[in-house]
This record gives sequence, C-alpha cells and structure tokens, in this order.
Amino acid sequence: MSHRHYSIKENEIPEIHPRLLSITLSRDEKDWPSVLHTHPFTEIFFVISGEGRFVFRQEIRTIQAGDLIIVPPYLDHTEQSLPDRPLEYYVLGIDGVAFQKEGTASSAQIFCNFTDQHLIEELFEQIYHEVKCSGYGSELICRHFLEILVLRILRTSRELMPVPISTAKMTKECARIKEYLDAHYAEHITLDTLTDLTHMNKYYLAHSFARYTGLSPIQYLNRRRLEAACQLLCDTDLSVSDIAGSTGFSSQSYFTQAFRKFYGITPVKYRQTHEAEQVRSHTR
Repeated sequence: MSHRHYSIKENEIPEIHPRLLSITLSRDEKDWPSVLHTHPFTEIFFVISGEGRFVFRQEIRTIQAGDLIIVPPYLDHTEQSLPDRPLEYYVLGIDGVAFQKEGTASSAQIFCNFTDQHLIEELFEQIYHEVKCSGYGSELICRHFLEILVLRILRTSRELMPVPISTAKMTKECARIKEYLDAHYAEHITLDTLTDLTHMNKYYLAHSFARYTGLSPIQYLNRRRLEAACQLLCDTDLSVSDIAGSTGFSSQSYFTQAFRKFYGITPVKYRQTHEAEQVRSHTR
C-alpha cells in the first residue's frame, strides 16, 4: 500500500471579495459593430478559440486562445477577430476588485497566458453552467469559483495586486464632461470651458472626474488627443503636422514632445513601427 500525506500550510494573503455581476459566452459572427466602449465595472475576458486583437484607445494587442484580458472600469476597449479566425470567448463582469501592477497608481489592461489553459477554461465553464442553470447554491458556488479564478490570476502574474473597488456610477456631470471631451478634443478646451458646461466648482469638478477615470479632465483631454493621433498615424497618410492640428495640439513640436513623453517614441517612429507590424502580420 502506498501512502502520501500533505499538510496544509497557512499563508497570509490579502482578503479578496469579488462579486460576480454577469457572465457571457460570445462568438464573433460579424453581426454586431466592434466599437470602443466602457463599463463601470471590471471585465475579465478569456479567449477559448480564434485569433484577433484587443483594441484600446492607446494600444492594440494581438490575442489568441488561452489569453486572459483584464479590463478596468471606464477604460475604452473593443475586440476584433481575424477574418478567418473568429474569436470565441467568455466575459465576466465583476465588482469589488480591480488589478494593478506594483508601483503603478491605477489599473491597466492585463494580459495573462496560463500554462494550464484547461484549468482556467473549466472555471469559466463551471461559472457559466451555474449561472445558466441557477440551481440550489449557484450564487455561492459562483462566488467560490470566482475567488479561485482571481487567485490563479494572481499566482500566474505575481506582480499584480488586487485593489478593492466599488462600481459607483459616474455622476451625470462627469459623464457629460467625458462625452464632451471625447467629441470636442480637437477644440481649445480649458477647465473654465468645463465649469461653464456643468456649473461645477473647479476643484470639485477635477476631483470628481478623477475619482471615476483616474485622470484629471485636462489629463484625460491630452490622453484623448494622443489616442486620436495614434489612430490617424495608423489609418491615414496625413502628415504629422496635419495630425497635430486636427487633434487639438497647438503646434507640431508640442505634439511631438507630448507624444514622445507618453509613448517613448516619436510619432514618425510610431507610424513606422505600426507599418512594419502590418507587413509581418500579412506575411505569416
């Protein structure tokens, strides 16, 4: 007779209290438009099959089966399939926790590729089954499966930290500011412009907006302008000077300076890098 005994070791880990809001199983069948959008809660994507890309305003990442993507609240994003490799994936909407890398002040999109894809996929399958069937104890079972999933994510990406959050809804005034900045970023906008728009005190406006987006209104405006510039650099042949003018920057030199400070490279280099990646993807 063989006998193997293992004792459980007590390790202190921070308490995590994620709450499941929803789970979706989706397959891209080209019957809905892929547009940038946000949610007031954390989303966890897990790709079952297919290939494509995850698009953020400031970044595009390729994705494939086995990838897990974490999207924090209020981050613009969308997913797109390769023409002949439609994506199939689970999406969890969760409250109570977000994730950030050590040393950073805010959450960011996280990509994990697990050694054992089957274990992770099975957790999503079990949660989906429990929500769909809604049997006795389903809510409690889902809660425990979600906690296991979060712990496995933290085990795989050791630099990640769970951050407690609550998905308090963005106020009507802050939502209006965000909508205005998204639509009018190419115009001359100051904090006074936004206070006139909402009739809010400057300090309260900036504090409230930062609470929901992680950025001040002016920081968000500059980020939005840079994101729009990236899109134009990738999708058009416009000159750097024309792109600077059409995205609200006062001069080409200021645009180049701001772009290099945020992305680490010049607009010209960014365009060249994107073109090179496009060539490589078409020659695979």
